[in-house]
Amino acid sequence: MSDDTSFPLSPQDGLVALMVAVSASDEMIRTSELVAIQKIVNHLPVFGDYDADRIARVSRMVFDLMEEEDGLDALFGLIRETLPEKLSETAYALACDVAAADGTLEQVELRLLAEIRYELGVDRLAAAAIERGARARHMTL
Repeated sequence: MSDDTSFPLSPQDGLVALMVAVSASDEMIRTSELVAIQKIVNHLPVFGDYDADRIARVSRMVFDLMEEEDGLDALFGLIRETLPEKLSETAYALACDVAAADGTLEQVELRLLAEIRYELGVDRLAAAAIERGARARHMTL
């Protein structure tokens, strides 16, 4: 593990880590997904006092973890440690927005979203509403 996994994570870092993990899940990080993450960090109130320069460091940490055998489990452990329960639905919504940003959802992204739902304890009905909203926001003509 690199030194990047040893810095203390904020709740916002946990949200960024989750978004980066969704983007990287299909092993192809698209520009539209990176732009979506940047927009989210720049505009949502939960990131109001967040230093956007941390995105690169958190991203490296996620990439390092994803290369390890149990990296996803370790990532979920870190996210559960840093993320207050009240932000679970927010985290899932952000993950859905990043997954939908490129206009397609690959099977690997769908599986990761299901795992995120489970790991964060997002209620099935709430998850369906969040997914519907993400789909509506990213619809094209």
